[in-house]
Amino acid sequence: MATVSAARYGKDNVRLYKVHRDEKTGVQTVNETTVCVLLEGDIQSSYTRADNSVVVATDSVKNTIYLLAKQNPVTPPELFGSILATHFPAEYAHIHAVHVKIITHRWTRMVVDGKPHPHSFFRDGTETRNVEVYFKRNAGISIKSGIQGLTVLKSTGSAFHGFVRDEYTTLKEVSDRILSTDVDAAWDWKVFPDVAAVRAVIPAFDAAWEAARQITMDTFAKDFSASVQATMYKMSEQILAAVPLVEHVSYNLPNKHYFEIDMSWHKGLQNTGKNAEVYAPQSSPNGLIKCTVSRASLTPKSKL
Repeated sequence: MATVSAARYGKDNVRLYKVHRDEKTGVQTVNETTVCVLLEGDIQSSYTRADNSVVVATDSVKNTIYLLAKQNPVTPPELFGSILATHFPAEYAHIHAVHVKIITHRWTRMVVDGKPHPHSFFRDGTETRNVEVYFKRNAGISIKSGIQGLTVLKSTGSAFHGFVRDEYTTLKEVSDRILSTDVDAAWDWKVFPDVAAVRAVIPAFDAAWEAARQITMDTFAKDFSASVQATMYKMSEQILAAVPLVEHVSYNLPNKHYFEIDMSWHKGLQNTGKNAEVYAPQSSPNGLIKCTVSRASLTPKSKL
């Protein structure tokens, strides 16, 4: 005998662009996101009995995203995600929970003739600001905010030695190396009882994103890194200290390797150790280091 133990469905990859026009100054601000909304509830019969009477069409989900974007602010994304997540259980009695993911793409205002241009922007790298919202009726709003795709590198100021050495080890210990990674950072907020509670702390969301981003870059640059593990912990504890409403901080950091090239075979040319200048960037395999740091009174929060 089979049964549906878990099910959700909805609309993914909804591209959404919104422009705000300040009529007094003529300055325009743009926001571009990719949105995913998945619904849960009493929908098992659509799987087991081909009963479409319980299905809110995914096209309707898409239309709802656009309509709510017109009728509400889309920034900060934590607020817009909360508005989306709470809408569907309020509209449909058989929908009990909603998962929302919002990816915000970077558009940076151009500086032209030494001044910020009122309506021109450029794509400033592949970094995104990500938000995941989970709402379940009578259980509040859980929000995870984060940064992905922020690629950083420093050409010195990192070491790695003192690790386990045994019959499987070929890696040499180094006191100075290149350190590079694609930052994937996330922070979990305390659970909010409703959208009103989210609205009450609107300034905190942008401030937390700015603080997390700056702490990540400052610590990466300034810390003489004994390991990726040690550096990511320092980043995490600083974010917890800076944002009281955040309960957990997570980092997933791939170690993007740059290997020295031994050129001694060519007329004794030295290009290793202190003489290294030319490196071979590696695409794979790579180290991957993960960590979740929580306030001492809390247990780590599982991924949304």
